[in-house]
Amino acid sequence: MTGRSGLRAGPRSEIVAGAPPPVANRMASTTTTDHATPIRIGIVGLGKISRDQHIPSLTADPQFQLVAAATSSRTCPVDIPLYPTLGEMIAATPGLQAVALCTPPQVRYALAREALDRGLHVLLEKPPGATVAEVEELAARARDHHLALFATWHSREAPAVPQACEWIAGKAVRRGAVIWKEDVRKWHPGQSWIWQPGGLGVFDPGINALSIVTKLLSRRLFVTRAVLHVPSNQHAPIAAELELADGAGTSIDVALDFRQSGEEQWDIRIDTDAGQLVLRGGGAQLEIDGAPVVASALHEYPRLYERFAALVRLRAVDVDLAPLKLVADAFLIGRWLTVEPFEE
Repeated sequence: MTGRSGLRAGPRSEIVAGAPPPVANRMASTTTTDHATPIRIGIVGLGKISRDQHIPSLTADPQFQLVAAATSSRTCPVDIPLYPTLGEMIAATPGLQAVALCTPPQVRYALAREALDRGLHVLLEKPPGATVAEVEELAARARDHHLALFATWHSREAPAVPQACEWIAGKAVRRGAVIWKEDVRKWHPGQSWIWQPGGLGVFDPGINALSIVTKLLSRRLFVTRAVLHVPSNQHAPIAAELELADGAGTSIDVALDFRQSGEEQWDIRIDTDAGQLVLRGGGAQLEIDGAPVVASALHEYPRLYERFAALVRLRAVDVDLAPLKLVADAFLIGRWLTVEPFEE
């Protein structure tokens, strides 16, 4: 097992280095193990997160060459060929080695399966899929094909999270609280998929908080209580309250809300036997006992692609489903409350 800042192994994360791919994986190139050769990557889906984060990170990283995109959009911030489907992109792009899947989670399994079966390494935007089981199947498929699969959690790469992990290591955690509130109209305009089954509703941003908490705490967390507030005209919650526990007496209260007016609040507080840790701004700022700690200058998505490049060279799988399992369990045991309709 490596340190928290490296490729993680252990009960929640699986890193499996593989042998060269079988002959059937005809699209995989031997250059994936050549550190001097950029990895030829395509992107699937050109929504807000692709344009704001993935494309700038890829074009700035010499380890990658962004060569194509599959999208229903007619425009792209960079001059690359656009194709209507993943299959057409693969067929028209010789030497394609990897894809970043940035579509809504409901359609991601079929795309990831197609890419892996064509011999491509795959990066999954969060959440990695619509269900736990389908992502587990993708991890097994990637291992069978000796290909890289990376289920990303971008908030774990926020500037202050590595320092928070270092500080909390070895300390006894007593209790904690998460407040994750934002205006859905500001942060998810026109994203109707988020309200559909599998779209997660408020858990789409809320899972970012859960990804940080599950990285900070060494023990497995589970949901003991959940209340989900679902608009009468939608299929996913607009707000939620959770209680999490770890089996050793630690309790974490979680409050998620899409109805925030004004400035968003993305805060995590953890009380330990040696003081209090507070992460603010989604992991951008760290305070220890009220005193600010200087955070890393590195940004989330460049760090993700640095890790993905390493996984591609190793033909390794990094899939940690702990955050998605917490969301699934909240839906499983949660009490559903119908609230006022939501209109865009």
